[in-house]
Amino acid sequence: MAQPDVTLILDLDGVIQHVTLSNDVSEEIGEDWRGRAWTDTIADSGGGKVLRMVEDARERGVSAFRQVNQRFPSGLELPMEYTTVRLGGKAGLIAIGRNLKAVAELQSRLIAAQQAMEQDYWKLREVETRYRVLFDASNEAVLLLSADMLRIIEANPAAIRALGFARGRQLLLEMNAEDREPFQAMLQRVRQSGRAPGTLLHLGAGREAWIARATLMAGEPGQMFMIQLAPANGIEPPEVRREPISSDDFIDRLPDAFAVIDRNGVILRTNRAFLDLVQVGAEGAVLHERLGRWLSRPGADLTVLFANLNRHGSVRRFGTSIQGELGAETEVEIAAVGNTAGQSSHIALLLRDVGRKLPSDDGAASLQAALAAVIEQHEKTSLRDLVKDAVGLVERHYISAALELVEGNRTAAAEILGLSRQGFYKKLAQYEMEGHAKSGADITNK
Repeated sequence: MAQPDVTLILDLDGVIQHVTLSNDVSEEIGEDWRGRAWTDTIADSGGGKVLRMVEDARERGVSAFRQVNQRFPSGLELPMEYTTVRLGGKAGLIAIGRNLKAVAELQSRLIAAQQAMEQDYWKLREVETRYRVLFDASNEAVLLLSADMLRIIEANPAAIRALGFARGRQLLLEMNAEDREPFQAMLQRVRQSGRAPGTLLHLGAGREAWIARATLMAGEPGQMFMIQLAPANGIEPPEVRREPISSDDFIDRLPDAFAVIDRNGVILRTNRAFLDLVQVGAEGAVLHERLGRWLSRPGADLTVLFANLNRHGSVRRFGTSIQGELGAETEVEIAAVGNTAGQSSHIALLLRDVGRKLPSDDGAASLQAALAAVIEQHEKTSLRDLVKDAVGLVERHYISAALELVEGNRTAAAEILGLSRQGFYKKLAQYEMEGHAKSGADITNK
């Protein structure tokens, strides 16, 4: 255990009898405090805190930790955290103090590091956005291939329109057999010398002729090839025909409730999730009914929703409750937008069930205590490791809270945390929490 920065031996009235200082404040002359009341050595209005610590130690044996500004004989003031313990009988009290200056500096460094990391993150996002704009805007078909498997990592819109390529395909299987060896020889030459002449490939369903050029690029987790494709005859090939996409199919399969209403709140369109929310079996039973029929405050909620929609053009996270036909009440957040700016004739609503959320305050004390323990290690831990440990503690805390909330259902916990199921399992393995939800093992595969 680290040595306290200040140790005071007090009588039962809080008068200093003996002083011990650590190396950090050893230049101070603590003996000048002997015979003085502890309260007289505290700056500003900290005397009241000192009196409470002395009184608590006398009556209960130990006081809570309190922060005060300690004024030393030289005039130096340091933020200190003290606790006071009764020694027994009439032996008096002992006050143990820790210098908070190092903790404050560490917290400042942590905040500065977080801000620097955030700035780096946004710089990377800006670079990625520029790359994406250039990649997507190019009229030339461009592919990114993994250097080991020659699998398509990315295909720009021009390549998708002309050849129908999708991520994950093996490019060698998309070309004629006699083109594969020359293509691989070109890639090997690019690996060795950085450049190579283009080669002729026959790609796509119609096996049109293309001139392919390759560039070796560094990537994550390994190297990549950027393949630029130009029609060999100089004529752009026809676009790949695609089946028309119906938005109705997506709306009906949305996990959140969806509805379209008119200015009077009359329902014109819903999806399956909305019917489940209001506990109605068929869409015909809700069409041409007013949405206010199922709201917790039918008149007030719609009036406020429309007023905000007119003022801001859209509404996000509008909280209300839905009363189902069978008596179930569900807390929801509504996002809404009109078909035009201003007075819209039709309004689309997305109603999200928020009845199952992670508690905001439960476990906060234990999390703060764990973070404080990490900060205590500042003298022997690098800042990078400190940030990593702090992030790990927070992630572990909320993973545990999510599993407890859904009684061990890992799929539901992953959904609450916004993680994929695979990503959630990786987190469990990373923090050695695989056995955390053993009690809910019978429902984890739901």
